Amino acid sequence: MLTDDEVRHIAQLAKVGITSEDVERFRQQLSVILEHFEELRQVDTEGVPPTMHAVPVSNVMRADEPVPSFPTEEILANAPMREDDAIRVKAILEF
Repeated sequence: MLTDDEVRHIAQLAKVGITSEDVERFRQQLSVILEHFEELRQVDTEGVPPTMHAVPVSNVMRADEPVPSFPTEEILANAPMREDDAIRVKAILEF
């Protein structure tokens, strides 16, 4: 079972503010989670290869071949603001 200090330390590492009531609730919940991990640690995985996915995964990639771009006027037709051949947007950073 985790101690109150350990729960406060975990909350500090996670940058989460907790109240005294939270400490007791999280102490119980985190202790149960850690007990489940201890059960998993006892499972014999000798001879089981490490896997990233439960089922085989493969990428379907197409050839990277250049293709003609859309016409500039067609792309800019729906732009709310434009400047020359570019879409103009409001600045979001101030310097």
